[in-house]
Amino acid sequence: MPGTPREPFDAAVTGVGMVTAAGVGTAVCWERVCEAAGTAAAQVPGLAAVPARFGCPVPGFDGAALIGRRKAWRLDRCNQFALVAAAEAVADAGLDTDTWDGARVGVVLGCGLGGAASWEKQYDVLREQGPERVSPLLIPLLAPNMSAGHIALELGARGPNLVTATACASGTTAVGTARELLRSGACDVVVTGGTEACMTPSLATGFSQMGALSARHDDITGASRPFDAQRDGFVLAEGAAVLVLERPEDARARGARVRARVSGYGASADAHHPTAPDPEGAGAELALRAALADADLGPQDIDHVNAHGTSTPLNDVTEARLVRRVLGERPSVTSVKGVLGHALGAAGAIEAALTALTVEHGLVPPTANLDSQDPQAEIDVVAKAPREGEVRAAVSNSFGFGGQNAVLLLTAA
Repeated sequence: MPGTPREPFDAAVTGVGMVTAAGVGTAVCWERVCEAAGTAAAQVPGLAAVPARFGCPVPGFDGAALIGRRKAWRLDRCNQFALVAAAEAVADAGLDTDTWDGARVGVVLGCGLGGAASWEKQYDVLREQGPERVSPLLIPLLAPNMSAGHIALELGARGPNLVTATACASGTTAVGTARELLRSGACDVVVTGGTEACMTPSLATGFSQMGALSARHDDITGASRPFDAQRDGFVLAEGAAVLVLERPEDARARGARVRARVSGYGASADAHHPTAPDPEGAGAELALRAALADADLGPQDIDHVNAHGTSTPLNDVTEARLVRRVLGERPSVTSVKGVLGHALGAAGAIEAALTALTVEHGLVPPTANLDSQDPQAEIDVVAKAPREGEVRAAVSNSFGFGGQNAVLLLTAA
């Protein structure tokens, strides 16, 4: 039975911070996705001995320089990303952590796999050098909840603190959950987003063995090609994005800039298959329609879709059919994974941040490497160059293994 309709609620996005395959910082990421010159891919030395030898790492990331050598030594790479993105987002929001009421500040991060690199490294130590050489920091290094925990420690945020793990929808689930904390009155500010650093030999091999990754080893900058007829899989990536959410009236009261508003959220499960999407997109449709209802908007109100768009044969066709069926032909569609690759648990947060920028600037980034659109994808995919135009309402889709579906609806401030 449908739930009882609730009053619409907007969460103001007052700050954004990003660490992606485009580099460190929101500005460099926005510039790179708008250029859409190709996939930001590189050969990854740590993957040289496995089939998936390339991916989309964060270039030149120096945790010691960005957060301090001692702190970086105690944190997994995914937690370092989260701290750097959170610092940028809070500064972008113009908030002062020394004067805010930390008990009213929550943290909700999405993370699919936790400290995977630390786990693999310490397992090698165990196997090769014995248990006495294993780091006593192993558990806090690998535990997925630590990304939110470390942000709370850094910012003095003493409100609700949690990590969502819904596979590739984790970041989107986190933002939706953060909005609910504002709506319920539990928090006045929520620092939210997602982080992932999983470019490790075992995980890359696992995805490769599933047949999920692109095999374009001779053309890695053209490997991620969402909605293209010649797509053959996604490109593994890493990164983080953090958004600061507040109530619009609180943001106005302190004179803060509002980049966009999170006005709707929907979530569902396919209950279909552990890894393959429901071919009819029935579960994803539930999430999309729930987001529309939550925002009290109709399909005709949506100007833009930031697609999950993984560059896999199954996902892209299923998602295109969903968009066409529910939203029609009008919305522009893009997938930033053509540039940034697929950052798994961080992907939804990265895409939510970029959707907020799209709404703010009235500019839709193009989908990289879209040379020949799949004829089964009968939607308006933006390619070759950014598209200018007012974006009053946009949705950002995320779908994950386990049939996890999450959709955010963002509106103009």
